[in-house]
Amino acid sequence: MSIQYEVEQLSDSYGVADSFPKDFGYGEEEADIEDSPAPSDSKPRILLMGLRRSGKSSIQKVVFHKMSPNETLFLESTNKIYKDDISSSSFVNFQIWDFPGQVDFFDPTFDYEMIFRGTGALIFVIDAQDDYVEALSRLHLTVSRAYRVNPEINFEVFIHKVDGLSDDHKIETQRDIHQRANDDLVDASLEKLHLSFYLTSIYDHSIFEAFSKVVQKLIPQLPTLENLLNIFISNSGIEKAFLFDVVSKIYIATDSSPVDMQSYELCCDMIDVVIDVSCIYGLKEDGSGSAYDKESMAIIKLNNTTVLYLKEVTKFLALVCILREESFERKGLIDYNFHCFRKAIHEVFEVGVSTPRPAGPQAMGSPCSKAVALNGTPRNTI
Repeated sequence: MSIQYEVEQLSDSYGVADSFPKDFGYGEEEADIEDSPAPSDSKPRILLMGLRRSGKSSIQKVVFHKMSPNETLFLESTNKIYKDDISSSSFVNFQIWDFPGQVDFFDPTFDYEMIFRGTGALIFVIDAQDDYVEALSRLHLTVSRAYRVNPEINFEVFIHKVDGLSDDHKIETQRDIHQRANDDLVDASLEKLHLSFYLTSIYDHSIFEAFSKVVQKLIPQLPTLENLLNIFISNSGIEKAFLFDVVSKIYIATDSSPVDMQSYELCCDMIDVVIDVSCIYGLKEDGSGSAYDKESMAIIKLNNTTVLYLKEVTKFLALVCILREESFERKGLIDYNFHCFRKAIHEVFEVGVSTPRPAGPQAMGSPCSKAVALNGTPRNTI
């Protein structure tokens, strides 16, 4: 598909002409020196667990450190717990803990209760190309022990490395793992424990899609964000909108219409284009500044009358919209409604940081109360 694009005001850059250079990321990951984590770690945690060589470290490197999938072939096996501090926005603020597959974290000297008490999600990675009988046994042991410590954990199963399987084999493998894992839970009288299953690969966008679903469950403001997106697209003639974390390309929210994988991939590719162009042409003369700021905006016009529209929302978040060319003729209307949307998002952040009350439509005040409908009539949207 041929792509025409125009990019406006992507001023300032990182100082290197690479897509997502090292200083535009989540910082250095930190090896846990002790076997037990420090009690002072108060941020919500996502645990990456699974057998050796199942692909845990590769997932972390590809999603959060922009490593090329081909480069992960040279990663050494993890032999310690690695804690990766993720701070992608004011409320998506958590740690990724990568557990080595060969370590028995249920050893009596290991404080697994403290680990699970502060955990928001537990991701268990299963290698779909290997015999997964042992992995299922370890999955059951892990989730049953974690559930008894903290029933609020979200349990996620990544059926990984499916890029080498046919479509029929993928479906059959997922069905078999789903059936066996849930049968084990029923036998242990753990019917209330819910497992979510995802087919993933680091060689396509499926791993980003799966991590997006995991992260969304940890965002208490998600219903508010979805409601704001629904209001924005219905008033602006937009077909689909994603609220992206620019660094990881995880979407933290989208509108209520179904997510089409092709649309999601287009939006991810657009972010790559914007960052690449900004790295090349957005440098100041002294090489200083930031490539992604409040003036960042990009338009990509495809040859099928589809337009992709990206606008900066916060320091780490971008709104990427998919719409038709005829709808984009009302760009002034879209920009005005986006201004209302952006102000509401900033208020959601402020409410989440400054007060303990739930973030809902009433908590956001009136930044969107003047949103304009497609016919130009002001309407009270919140």
